Amino acid sequence: MNDAFSTFHPIVNFTWFAAVLIFSMFLMHPVFLTISLVSGFCYSIVLNGRKSLRFNLLHLLPLLLFMALLNPSFNHAGNTILFYLPSGNPITLESILYGVSAAAMFVSVILWFSCYNTIMSSDKFIYLFGRILPSFSLIFSMVLRFVPRYKAQIKAISNAQKCIGRDISSGTIIQRVKNGIRILSIMTTWALESAVETADSMKSRGYGLPGRTSFSIYRFDGRDGTALTSILILTVFVLSGTFSGQTTMRFFPSVKIPETTSFSFILYAAYLGLCLIPVIIDAWEEFKWNSIRSKT
Repeated sequence: MNDAFSTFHPIVNFTWFAAVLIFSMFLMHPVFLTISLVSGFCYSIVLNGRKSLRFNLLHLLPLLLFMALLNPSFNHAGNTILFYLPSGNPITLESILYGVSAAAMFVSVILWFSCYNTIMSSDKFIYLFGRILPSFSLIFSMVLRFVPRYKAQIKAISNAQKCIGRDISSGTIIQRVKNGIRILSIMTTWALESAVETADSMKSRGYGLPGRTSFSIYRFDGRDGTALTSILILTVFVLSGTFSGQTTMRFFPSVKIPETTSFSFILYAAYLGLCLIPVIIDAWEEFKWNSIRSKT
């Protein structure tokens, strides 16, 4: 990963993610949903490249379509009836639009959380909340760390068992079940041993003792201050639009969108700038690097 935004102070990263995630979960206006979805799609590709592009197209896009079609099949509210199902239930325009909006919101939140997991490491999370909520921050960071670690370990165990013909893809159904139980048993034993080693390591390093300090490499500088100020200003702009009713949309019993004004376009631009801050920072750093290289 070669991302300039990840090198900023953790408070800058966390503030930006908090603002974008909260807005993505609560703003149902179609323009804001589109901005959030497209921006999250772009930033995930910037972070993870082709891997993210393949995941977005093969998994999230079908999920978006599935959720958009699922809602009108069960939700029949709305005044504009388009046609009737064989069961006699109506399909309404309002339920379709609400399904598309809910699906876009759900997928955009998944995209932002995937970016969050890439940028916000356990070290950053502990740095931010270690003194305020030490136990919670430790448990949360350990959970984020153990999930990929356990996934890699069970894959290693499965490959080792496969070399001796004892994986879940060989033999009869009963034999496959036995092989799966054996792999799970090995994994459980390894997890318990790892937990004991972790506890001993934490005890030897003085975890929980009064006055214990922790090392940190993070320093808040002028670059971080500029980025944090920009995030807060853009967030205030979007919040002002939220309080004035410019970011809401009514779906039932009929669709009603707030009237588009010049202030609306300012809000759209502010939210677009907020969502694309990491991409803008990456592009600016790339431009500066190319400028330096061209002068040498």
